[in-house]
Amino acid sequence: MAPSANVLAAPILAGPGSPPLAAPGTSLVVREWTEPGPRYLHVHQSDDEAWHVLEGALRFRFADGEVEAPAGTTVFVPAGVAHTYLVSSEPCRYLIILTPNLDRLIAKLKDLRDEARIPATLAEHDTVQFGQARAPDPDR
Repeated sequence: MAPSANVLAAPILAGPGSPPLAAPGTSLVVREWTEPGPRYLHVHQSDDEAWHVLEGALRFRFADGEVEAPAGTTVFVPAGVAHTYLVSSEPCRYLIILTPNLDRLIAKLKDLRDEARIPATLAEHDTVQFGQARAPDPDR
């Protein structure tokens, strides 16, 4: 399969002092981010997602509990698992490893101005909100 016009055709190396990583591929996207996830639990029905914390810490919330992920921790969330996360220790930098579908979803959500459109936007990318969820408690 030939790569599409917006997919890189060469390896990407990032080391100390490199600018934030952005590596879109045909089946995998890796980005370096500092922002929290959405404030609500959500479930990607068809897509896996993973994070590797480079600096600081993230706190993940799942339907059955929370977990702290300090620098050096990798968190893998398979399709079908309700989750969200927030930055719990700043400065925080992490790699997010996701599918192109989830990358497009996040881009749309970042540009969304009408919160009433969130459920429909999620549904376009095979994702749903999980109940009346809240973000992780940063004081826990």
